[in-house]
Amino acid sequence: MKPLEGIRVVEAATLFAAPIAGMLLGDYGADVVKLEHPRRPDPARGHGPAKDGVGLWFKTLARNKRLATLDLSQPAGRDVFLRLAERADVVIENFRPGTLERWGLGWDELESVNPRLVLARVSGFGQRGPYASRPGFGTLAEAISGFAALNGEPDGAPLLPPLALADGIAGLTTAFAVLAALRARDATGRGQVVDTNLVEPLALLVGPQVTAFDLLGELQERTGNRSSSNAPRNVYRTADDQYVAVSASATSIAERVLTLVGRADLIAQPWFATGSGRVAHVEEIDGAVAAWIGARTRAEVLAAFEAAEAAVAPVYDAGGLVADPHFGATDAFVRVADEELGSVMMSNVISRLSETPGEVERAGAAHGADTAAVLAEVGVDAAELQRLRAAGVV
Repeated sequence: MKPLEGIRVVEAATLFAAPIAGMLLGDYGADVVKLEHPRRPDPARGHGPAKDGVGLWFKTLARNKRLATLDLSQPAGRDVFLRLAERADVVIENFRPGTLERWGLGWDELESVNPRLVLARVSGFGQRGPYASRPGFGTLAEAISGFAALNGEPDGAPLLPPLALADGIAGLTTAFAVLAALRARDATGRGQVVDTNLVEPLALLVGPQVTAFDLLGELQERTGNRSSSNAPRNVYRTADDQYVAVSASATSIAERVLTLVGRADLIAQPWFATGSGRVAHVEEIDGAVAAWIGARTRAEVLAAFEAAEAAVAPVYDAGGLVADPHFGATDAFVRVADEELGSVMMSNVISRLSETPGEVERAGAAHGADTAAVLAEVGVDAAELQRLRAAGVV
């Protein structure tokens, strides 16, 4: 048994945040039906690398999902969507606020056909407020949340991440909120609306910036790879032109690192006992660590840090990560059979449950691969399916 077995999810969403939420629910056994427009597939199919014209990112985003097509803006599509929602536990959508309402598919209509439904709405800035109607993407959230202002070198420009960071965090947040809403439904018998925007989850994880500004009037400055809270914390080049990352958030780890690199004398200094004290002397600390690491190969550095029980990790690309024996032993990556590409390697389910584990059973499928089967479950027979296809509804 999988933990979410029996939970039915309808995902009417594109690109990243909301589909990531659907992916996570599907990983743990929910039956997720992903709806795409019949003539405009999810743009995520065309993002990132591709093989033989098949987008690879989509293979992960749409894993464990059944893929169907439906044009919700047409009256016949609205009717089919309501039939899907009537038997669903969760609907996930990420249209611009007001779009579902314009199609006659807002919360009032959905609740009327299924009072136990959880409607998860993911948008750039939320369902209300002055910015609600604005188009919103992860890049904008990474800028406005305070993340970009903190990221980058001290003398450089604010730096955006090279990945869908805001979308990923919002997807995780939405999946968690959906489970909370389902738990509440178990107690009350009633569904509800989950409203997640891309900005606030990332603003929370940026740290206590708002609190520090409120109480102290302080704004954290960019520190590059260093930390404003502790030292040493940086990436360092090795003698064989590789990089390692060192973290010493705990004073005990900082002591081990400085002892290893031959500067145990610094440990006796009164300022060494606190992270802020070490930050005040970061140039001396970083210089000692960088010099020691720079005189040794990466293998030598990693072995010495491990022997000293100090915290270090190699800076990997995807090739290094996949080749590392630890992640092979923990099944961090799985190879999944795929109808289009033969097989696809991707990240495994991200949290392992000991009694009811999740599983990656299927990579993202072709556009509309499961339309007939999905619609048959809500009473669409072969004749009606043909009419819907002729009208461009599916």
